[in-house]
Amino acid sequence: MITVRFVYITGIKRRLFHNARLSGTWNSWGDIPMREITAEDGCPAFELPVNFDDGLAGQEIRWGVRLDGPSGVNQWGIVTEDPDVGVIRPERHTILPEAGGQSTARYHLTLSRFLGAQKLYQGGEERIRFAVWAPNAKKVEVVFGKKDNGYIADDGTGIDPNQPAVALHDIGGGIWASVPQPDFQSFVGLPYMYRIQNAQGATRMRTDIHSRWQIGRGDVDPQHSPWDGHPATLDGSVSCSVVIDQDVVRKEFEPTTTPPTQITDEEFWFSEFTSGKPVPSRLTELVIYELHIGSLGYVPPNAGNVQVAGNLQDAMDFIPHLVSLGVNAVELLPVSEFGGTRAWGYGNTHHFVIESSAGGRDKYKHFIRECHRNGIAVIQDVVYNHFDTSRQARAEELYDSDAPEQDIYFWYEGRSTDYSHPRNGYLQNGSSGRTPRLWEENVRQLFTSSAAEFAEEFHIDGFRVDLTEAIHRDHWHEPDGAPVGAPRPFGHKLLREWSRTLNLIRPSAMRIAEDHSGWSAITEPTDSTGMGFNAAWFSDLYHDLIGDASNQAGRARVLHRAGFGGDDPVPLSQLSGSLAATSGARVVYHECHDEVGNDGGTMRTIRVAVNDAALYGPTRDAAEARTRVAAGISVLSAGTPMFFMGEEIGAGEPFLIGDILKHRVDILGERHRSGANLFRYYQDLIRLRRSSRGLRSRNIDIIHASNENRVIAFTRNDGTTRELVVASLNNRPFDDGYTIQSSTERLSPGAWQEVFNSDSRFYGGSDVGNVGATLPSQDGRISMQLPANGLIVLRRI
Repeated sequence: MITVRFVYITGIKRRLFHNARLSGTWNSWGDIPMREITAEDGCPAFELPVNFDDGLAGQEIRWGVRLDGPSGVNQWGIVTEDPDVGVIRPERHTILPEAGGQSTARYHLTLSRFLGAQKLYQGGEERIRFAVWAPNAKKVEVVFGKKDNGYIADDGTGIDPNQPAVALHDIGGGIWASVPQPDFQSFVGLPYMYRIQNAQGATRMRTDIHSRWQIGRGDVDPQHSPWDGHPATLDGSVSCSVVIDQDVVRKEFEPTTTPPTQITDEEFWFSEFTSGKPVPSRLTELVIYELHIGSLGYVPPNAGNVQVAGNLQDAMDFIPHLVSLGVNAVELLPVSEFGGTRAWGYGNTHHFVIESSAGGRDKYKHFIRECHRNGIAVIQDVVYNHFDTSRQARAEELYDSDAPEQDIYFWYEGRSTDYSHPRNGYLQNGSSGRTPRLWEENVRQLFTSSAAEFAEEFHIDGFRVDLTEAIHRDHWHEPDGAPVGAPRPFGHKLLREWSRTLNLIRPSAMRIAEDHSGWSAITEPTDSTGMGFNAAWFSDLYHDLIGDASNQAGRARVLHRAGFGGDDPVPLSQLSGSLAATSGARVVYHECHDEVGNDGGTMRTIRVAVNDAALYGPTRDAAEARTRVAAGISVLSAGTPMFFMGEEIGAGEPFLIGDILKHRVDILGERHRSGANLFRYYQDLIRLRRSSRGLRSRNIDIIHASNENRVIAFTRNDGTTRELVVASLNNRPFDDGYTIQSSTERLSPGAWQEVFNSDSRFYGGSDVGNVGATLPSQDGRISMQLPANGLIVLRRI
């Protein structure tokens, strides 16, 4: 009799699932109840031994697990797809052992508590096990650094001689693991690296890709050489990893005791929410503020002031501003460990580490909890299309082999001997980086498991995945740009597996793709061939509405054209198309981080509004007026609105990828100075959007667009609440009235009242409008006064 012990390991501390049932090909996919256990990692798991006839020895069986959990009953618990390109169904394959043999078939839903320096519970004792994926290695050890230095050079300088190395052993599947070491707490806080004898026999020092903390908090990269500095100035991505206890959190944001007081994770999150301040969980409810933490912490550029990147303390101090502004969601640019301290964050090296220079994981938890206490959802920007290209030597690149074709984290076509230069086999993917080795299950699980950690351990409410077409479509040879199609189906697998993972453990987590391909599968469900996202970024509206990018000549570019100050027609009829398309699953914006001076020709909205003229006097007034119109059209469209930090105070400085500190904006100060009028406008605009069911709906109908008059009008309604939005970029007001002619079906007869006017004196306008008047509509016709460069909202009463 053959016995196989099937084990389903969640790697998640909370008890999310129950009623697990094993099914497989041997019983025609019938259900067999599994026993719930607590695995060695302290997380819930399920197991079941199954006997097979000896005559089946050597045969392959396929299996999976159904369970009940957050997303409902009878959910398929396997998210990882078959390695075969053409097979989408997620299920596992196991070869039965010889007659009379025994084996174990395991599935890890996440690797969150498996790889890395992990706590194990054995015999009532907390132990530690180190585990790393290094399939090409010949030998692996853990060596420990010094807490006051945190760097180990290639020659071993920096190793703490008082801390013995820990040997790892090949346990199969390319995984090396140590024998569990006693006394977990004695390891907490120790810096460490993996000393790997690679495929060629060379010794390499490598960080832990599944690390939870990197000791460096600065910018210095010692370039593999001995270094006698301090962790405060050392770049985290090349520094030692650090053993931490994931089950506790520092009680205070900034500890006042030594050692800091720690509490359990459960106790920390117990006071996460505030009665009467619900955290939104649906995209239609959101107004999103795109925030880069490193650009906070403004200090005047005077002599003696040290310019350092903003951190999570600055982010905590910024929350009252977000509350006052009225946004109910903040989208953070990437916070996973990246090279240096002054980057945008789109070159990650360690996906489980919260950027150490920003404050690390505990302060990140405090920030998220404080947002939730104030009714603000947190959406995290994550990057799976490439790794950091500048700080890879101690992270992913050539991790356990010097041969490019054995580079376990990067996609390489063919063999190095096929090329004039060994590196010519790597692929680029249109995202300023090399294509990850997506056909490797462990690479895809690195990304899906880190997302699970964000959702479970950090309580993130949603995700924005960076440039998904660089995952599912765009791949080419590095030297000649020749397209390569092989990675595409594996990019599809990654996106489906990622969505399945989140849907299984946190179905409420909002999933947004930055995707400009127009591929409909992005927002289709994964149970067909879709990628499972709830929405995609919609750049079409940006390019038609703002249009400052020099590579978008075919777009309407409405604000860009109006910014020249003339009276020529503007193509609002073309804008109508993209405005109507916001009714789909879209996130819309009139400014985002990419379009604030990085793409050719781009600049801040207020500068586009006057063709980058000096912002003072009447020019400033015109710039603010047109900016109010552009912001109003975007925020009141049918998409989920978002805008980049500083727009609310009329920031004019660019946001440049290599120079964030030089152009940092004093947002908190300017909201009380030159930005006061715009800030008040944004407050009221956001309040209007959030308070109206009609404006929160996905229904929109563009009933009027006059290129010559430079006027566009659209209705919003949810079946009960009806609003009419009318925007003019005409440089003169329509004091004698402006008439919109539509049809009764599209503009119902009745009385309308003005509920919002961008030309209000409270926003710095001239008060041209229809305050107090009841405006009748009949036969699809309505007349009103329109301000110059203004936007009004009428509500059916």
